[in-house]
Amino acid sequence: MGQPPAYKNQYLSIETRVQDLLSRMTPEEKFWQLFMIPGDLDKAAPGQYKNGLFGFQVSAATTGAGEAAQQMLNYNWSKENALALAKKINSIQRYFVEQTRLGIPLLFFDEALHGLVRSDATSFPQAIGLAATFDTAMMRRVANAIADETKQRGIRQILTPVVNLATDVRWGRTEETYGEDPFLTSAMGVVFVSSFEKKNIITTPKHFVANVGDGGRDSYPIHWNERYLEETHFLPFKACFLKGGSRSVMTAYNSLDGTACTANSWLLNTKLKKEWGFNGFVISDAGATGGALVLHHTAGDYPESGAQAINGGLDVIFQTDYEHYKLFAPHFYDGKINRQRIDDAVARVLRAKFELGLFDNPYVDEKTAAVKPDHKAIGKQAALESLVLLKNENKALPLAKNIRKLAVIGTDATEARLGGYSGPGTQKVSILEGLKEKTGTGTEILYAPGPGRMNDLWKTVPADLLWHYEGGGLKKGLRFAVFDRIDFSGMPVDTGIDRELSKLWTLSRPSSKLQQDFYAVRWEGVIRPDVSGNYQLGLSGNDGFRLYIDGRLVIDNWKKESFHTQLIPVSFVKGKTYQLRIEYYEPVGNGKLQLVLQQGDERAARIREAVAVAEKAEAVVIVAGIEEGEFRDRALLSLPGKQEELIQRVSETGKPVVVVLVGGSAITMHNWKDQVNGILQAWYPGEEGGHAVADVLMGDYNPAGRLPITFPLHEAQLPLVYNHKPTGRGDDYENLSGRPLFPFGFGLSYATFAYSHIRLDKQRMGITDSVRVHFTIKNTGAMTGDEVPQLYIRDDEASLAQPVLALKGFQRVQLKPRETKELDFLITPELLQLLNQQMKWVVEPGSFSIMIGASSADIRLRTTLVVE
Repeated sequence: MGQPPAYKNQYLSIETRVQDLLSRMTPEEKFWQLFMIPGDLDKAAPGQYKNGLFGFQVSAATTGAGEAAQQMLNYNWSKENALALAKKINSIQRYFVEQTRLGIPLLFFDEALHGLVRSDATSFPQAIGLAATFDTAMMRRVANAIADETKQRGIRQILTPVVNLATDVRWGRTEETYGEDPFLTSAMGVVFVSSFEKKNIITTPKHFVANVGDGGRDSYPIHWNERYLEETHFLPFKACFLKGGSRSVMTAYNSLDGTACTANSWLLNTKLKKEWGFNGFVISDAGATGGALVLHHTAGDYPESGAQAINGGLDVIFQTDYEHYKLFAPHFYDGKINRQRIDDAVARVLRAKFELGLFDNPYVDEKTAAVKPDHKAIGKQAALESLVLLKNENKALPLAKNIRKLAVIGTDATEARLGGYSGPGTQKVSILEGLKEKTGTGTEILYAPGPGRMNDLWKTVPADLLWHYEGGGLKKGLRFAVFDRIDFSGMPVDTGIDRELSKLWTLSRPSSKLQQDFYAVRWEGVIRPDVSGNYQLGLSGNDGFRLYIDGRLVIDNWKKESFHTQLIPVSFVKGKTYQLRIEYYEPVGNGKLQLVLQQGDERAARIREAVAVAEKAEAVVIVAGIEEGEFRDRALLSLPGKQEELIQRVSETGKPVVVVLVGGSAITMHNWKDQVNGILQAWYPGEEGGHAVADVLMGDYNPAGRLPITFPLHEAQLPLVYNHKPTGRGDDYENLSGRPLFPFGFGLSYATFAYSHIRLDKQRMGITDSVRVHFTIKNTGAMTGDEVPQLYIRDDEASLAQPVLALKGFQRVQLKPRETKELDFLITPELLQLLNQQMKWVVEPGSFSIMIGASSADIRLRTTLVVE
């Protein structure tokens, strides 16, 4: 019997095993270690994975549009629990370990932003809410719980966390971040990733290096210089790698200085791997490897795009379908990708799999998977700590314990939304349910849904209503024809059937047969309503569309200017067919068009109903929310739909009104803030959020969350962050203050706190020394509560302009009524350093302002430290 190969010898060093295995691999086997996809073996053809694979994301789904999950939103959660998933992973792993030539195990990956995106997994507050706790100890408890639920299922890599800085709150993915500040984001990020890495689960901070550009737009190009990146956006990533131990990173979709981040050699090779010494592996965002071709137009075809990415420092191509391998494979074999670069990428993946112990213990312990952990208490405490009290006029909160009738208004009171990148949660509790459980039989809860969040009431015409004639009968869908010119002349280059008309051609064209973004599309068929009535029918999309009904032109928007929605009144009879012809043209790409239908508008009646309910109550809680998420940036930050009108009308009743805000980003309030008595920012508080909000509203918990982002007065102020560098003149506009609505770090309490007695251990110190700043805090209120003192520092005598102030420390501390505590922060050289003219991090001699405050705008204590 022969000696087993060295890579199977667990007593040899990992590097020896990596190099031995690498030497035995064929080019095809190397390629497949650099290719990750969602999926499993259920529909795999015989021999499809004979050369192995990096890994699978097995049958996943999210409530947000997530990487690799968009195609699986209809996944049946009820069929899965931890044990079922562990068994499935073991079954898949067994094939790769026992049936492929080299037996290289898979690395199973998934999303875990604020809870593993799986059935039967706990859903914690959204990331922005976790940041609002300003409590790294709580973050560690949450991260450890998620890590345990992740590992018991056999998932060994998470595509988490998002450590991008939310420097423009119009960005739809602000909810996924830890806010605008690099210090807070780094602190939260390090605690999160280290909790996983210590349990030997690979973390993948994203999106390297920034995923938001001008106007708060997702994945917009950035042209920031090296200094700005080093001072801001690089910091959380470096912290996760160097302090947290992250062994993977995901690139961003956008371009940096003209080169796609996925193929940016300066970013991935020079900065990440050479200067920072990153030894892990780099993965693309889903589908981003082809972005050089499709989005950035810097590659001639997909193989070239893949070659640019791998040569540029990418290690693993993340795609959403097995068949996509054909797009990239050729240049792995024809010499267009440097062979040493391929071997380096493969070695990084293999090294990770060896470190995880997958070669020696590839299977999940199914006994562990069968035990369901109970993390609800952690979920509730995290939710409690995340809630931020923004207004409490005349102590409107907490509500009276003996309140007899309480009105609760708003669809968000019943929905218990969890935010983007969420699984279904386990027995999630809505705010209405939480209040009913909290108040019991002593309080009558009067509920009204109100007008909802929607701005537009129209919806895409359902596929069940659209037909075409074929063979003397009706068949599902509309016929389409694609032309390679914009006047419909000549023969179409492609034809087919669309079940519904809802098109967004950002990443593609209407047909692969088109050679350029210069096309026209015609759809023909009939609409057959299933209910008689009066409707609004029309088109929504980029200009260049027209609609014919029964041969008559009813919408004529045949121009290229902007984006419009045009509706016309129609009267339909159930079962009757009406001929449709829709035409659209696009000469520059990025086309968008939807065939839409709208029934009656009941929002005014819903507001009247809510007002009537409010008039019967002693106090009113309005739960209002926003619409946001991945690829859902917000130009306007006001509450969508008719919610502002709802708040105004209910406030006119004269009843005390408290607004609870559900959402993951800033909201403008100038139209209603002064009319209400209290405002509570709930974020997306997780499956226990209903219990937590009820505890705060009824006074059983004293809120102390703090804003990790700046809330602007108006969108015109954006981008608006607290830690900007000094201006040459002033901050204000002619007709608007430059100050925010609510500053970074802001949050109220039912108690009051006094700060006093600031002192430094020494007023002067050397550039390599450290010093402690001491201060006293006292609860001067009548209720036990937490306070979050924050340390801010400003360099008063710098060689280069520095932020007007910057967060450098925070603590969350609980004090009983009249209790006093002496606290301190350690000021190290790292907290005082700047990036000098030579791009070196140094501490310069000079004067530093040391500030202790309750927010970035509410500085209570200040002293000066001199560095010599």
